[in-house]
Amino acid sequence: MSEINNLKIESKCVHAGIGEYEFGAVVPPIYQTSTFKFESAEHGGALFKGEEKGYIYTRMQNPTVEAMENAVAELENGYKALGCASGMAAIHTVFATLLNAGDHVVCSKSVYGPTATLLSTVLSKFNIETTFINASNLENVKNAVKENTKVIYIETPGNPTLETTDLKAVSEIAHNNGALLVVDNTFMSPVLQQPLMLGADIVVHSMTKFLNGHADVVAGIVVVKDEETYSIFRKTLNQLGGVIDPFNSFLVHRGLKTLAIRMEKHSKNATKIAEYLEAHPKVDWVRYPGLKSFPQYEVAQKQHKAPGGMISFELKGGLEAGRILMNSVKLSQLAVSLGGVESLIQHPASMTHLSMGKEARESAGITDGLVRLSVGIEDVDDIISDLEQALNKI
Repeated sequence: MSEINNLKIESKCVHAGIGEYEFGAVVPPIYQTSTFKFESAEHGGALFKGEEKGYIYTRMQNPTVEAMENAVAELENGYKALGCASGMAAIHTVFATLLNAGDHVVCSKSVYGPTATLLSTVLSKFNIETTFINASNLENVKNAVKENTKVIYIETPGNPTLETTDLKAVSEIAHNNGALLVVDNTFMSPVLQQPLMLGADIVVHSMTKFLNGHADVVAGIVVVKDEETYSIFRKTLNQLGGVIDPFNSFLVHRGLKTLAIRMEKHSKNATKIAEYLEAHPKVDWVRYPGLKSFPQYEVAQKQHKAPGGMISFELKGGLEAGRILMNSVKLSQLAVSLGGVESLIQHPASMTHLSMGKEARESAGITDGLVRLSVGIEDVDDIISDLEQALNKI
């Protein structure tokens, strides 16, 4: 671990989580098994009591899964990680572990939709209250905290507006009020942002996105800072059962090897595309952390190694303009999700958030002309040419 931690992030991506394996395997084998044989009854008893380390049952732990977990933990500078069946399984595990009936959560308003839904519909049934705020304004965070606030949950940059929060400042607010700071780091990845190093207590990812990077896995992960926290979270995850399987763990671990070079390409492409869109007459505004016009530009410069691959922009012409653009792109794939090697584009008002209604959408910062673009690693001029021909049809 210490040798890995001394490496730069590009080298960590390649070597993190790799151990010594039978027959000299260079990558962790896929242990596609549900259960593990004990040497004796005494050995089995010792494993269940925690007196010896080993494997019992894949829901509880598996060598392939653990190798991937260790890799992500090393990239995030955490103690250990817990692989989950989806990003939402990871988020549910966090809330189920940290919250009791009567507790209060402060959550950024610009957050993945199902996260907000989990808090406002499922957890509210268990007398857990949530206050949603614009977390880019630190006064909003301070004013939202109550005596029973146990968690401040921040997704930064936020989905889909890219609202960016000063994590170091919010961590101080959380800790001064006896709360924990949980950060969804999906949009940036540990290559571009490391929340634990900025004061966060727990980090979550949808590994479906940039960590895996190839649009062929659904998975999530929780990264913690110490052994005690890990033990508590492991018990919760074992009971909830939302664990990742060995094969998907293998795919994520393989994806991590190219994470650093992918994030570099995503960022370079997105910067050029954001500049192109900002100058386009049919675009009202662009939100991208690498643009000087970005509302939280100074925070992004301080907090991010590079601006990332996500762009939000507003089309002049609103709802109909968004539909035309979606129906006219050819290279960019019209699909939800993000973080893959291919460019993905979506228009929330006519697609993912259509059922919310205009007033509710706008309250969440989702305007009629808002477009979210996950910039891939294709040739940047090809992506721009595709956007150009589509914008010309509006």
